[in-house]
Amino acid sequence: MKLQYNGEEQIPAAPDHVWTFVTDPEKVGRCFPDVLDVAVEDATHFDAVVHVGVGPVRGTCKLKVELMPDAAKRRLDVKITGGGFGSAVDMTAAAELVEAGAGATALKWSGEAVARGPVAAVGGRVLDAQAKKLISQTFATVRERLAAE
Repeated sequence: MKLQYNGEEQIPAAPDHVWTFVTDPEKVGRCFPDVLDVAVEDATHFDAVVHVGVGPVRGTCKLKVELMPDAAKRRLDVKITGGGFGSAVDMTAAAELVEAGAGATALKWSGEAVARGPVAAVGGRVLDAQAKKLISQTFATVRERLAAE
């Protein structure tokens, strides 16, 4: 099952501050909903273990994440692969940071995911609703943590 999303988030922090945050593997990894563990490999790679619950399908998922920042364009591409409990997921995402005035940043993003196994078998509406919830929670955590810094 293939899912595609895009949107724009308003972050109440200056673009340089947001850029530093979103290119830090430890900080980004801790923003995933229901994250259990983050292991940073280097400046652009980390592994995350997250708890996943989609309809009746629940379990632990191990993810490999690669951050691909382009500082000149203030663009961050992300590649995520992983799985657990018989399911697999491949995701790609991109975010562009744009100054929004008054010390704020507009984060324009897009993403695509392909799910296989029991998670994909749950059905489009349930999976779509859960994906939207996870995206919303992730950006809420990013805003919260940036505000706290």
